[in-house]
Amino acid sequence: MRIVHTMIRVGNLDRSLAFYVDMLGMTLFRREEYPSGRFTLAFVGYGSEASSAVIELTHNWDTENYEHGSGYGHIALGVSNARAACDAFAAKGARIVRPAGPMSNASPDRDDIEIIAFLEDPDGYRIELIETPLA
Repeated sequence: MRIVHTMIRVGNLDRSLAFYVDMLGMTLFRREEYPSGRFTLAFVGYGSEASSAVIELTHNWDTENYEHGSGYGHIALGVSNARAACDAFAAKGARIVRPAGPMSNASPDRDDIEIIAFLEDPDGYRIELIETPLA
């Protein structure tokens, strides 16, 4: 088994695609319209759907916003340099909600403290940037 996709509901699909594709550099793999159900699905990600998990953006035509609830956390993306990524995303207009820096509450005796940051997508979903060596 493998994770195929994670779905989030978005209020404006074009705005969300601009964020995930244009700002974050994901690929739009497919977009499917369901007129009888009044919704559209768009699948975005960094790797092939055949081998990588992707994000399904679901736009219900009659809904402009959603409550995230207390259970939602974030989507995490690995980046080679969290500070540089924040600077680049901020220059494109991203809302940075936690600047890049050491993970809080990390054990002080660890020598591999993670550098993280958070930004928000247009619907307020949090995106964590984790500084990690990329292959």
